[in-house]
Amino acid sequence: MDLPRIFTIRESSHRIHNPLTAGKLAALGESLRLAPRTRVLDLASGSGEMLCTWARDLGVTGTGVDISTVFTERARARAAELGVAGQVQFIHGDAAGHVADEPVDLAACVGATWIGDGVAGTIELLDRSLRPGGMMLIGEPYWRQTPPDEETAKACHATGIADFLLLPELIGRFQELGYDVVEMMPADQSSWDRYTAAQWLNMRRWLDQNPDDEMAAEVREALTTEPAHYARYGREYLGWGVFALMKR
Repeated sequence: MDLPRIFTIRESSHRIHNPLTAGKLAALGESLRLAPRTRVLDLASGSGEMLCTWARDLGVTGTGVDISTVFTERARARAAELGVAGQVQFIHGDAAGHVADEPVDLAACVGATWIGDGVAGTIELLDRSLRPGGMMLIGEPYWRQTPPDEETAKACHATGIADFLLLPELIGRFQELGYDVVEMMPADQSSWDRYTAAQWLNMRRWLDQNPDDEMAAEVREALTTEPAHYARYGREYLGWGVFALMKR
């Protein structure tokens, strides 16, 4: 059980595996007004930057669960580096279906709603770990503007236009599911650039060091095509944000 290698190659230098900068991640934590010792469950926690930095800066405690052995080890190392290993723990495992042993104050899935087969299923999963009156975080793509055709949507790593909603419609979807949207932190084009463009150097460095690897052709194809695709399509059409929700 592990994440496909292409993800760890692409994001080998990333501490945050989504289009939030460190500044935006810190601002999100501050905006939620989390009390010290707030208990957090982070499903698909990646390299653990959210839990580790919020433990250091805000005093939260909690658990991260991620399917990647590489990212889970990085998360544990980051916790030790920041001196918060006593506040947070990271579990290698499939976040799909994971429920906390005891209810938490904040349950999060920031950018991996496939673990619940979409937004509705992920919200239902997070709610199973959340105490009454608690808060959840959902990170989800949306269209900055509706793509003109299916080809454009597929160039944004969607299977089609129907995969994502416009931002007002996404907020409306959360409300239809019975939740108030109480805060949000959208990515912008600059933070998208930092997330996406950093992958290109990661891939080039990996290719230089692993020219004979069985994945070299796949990585070479991605590096050859994706920068122009991103500039033409993803940068213009694809948005992403983290949304804080509370059940009505």
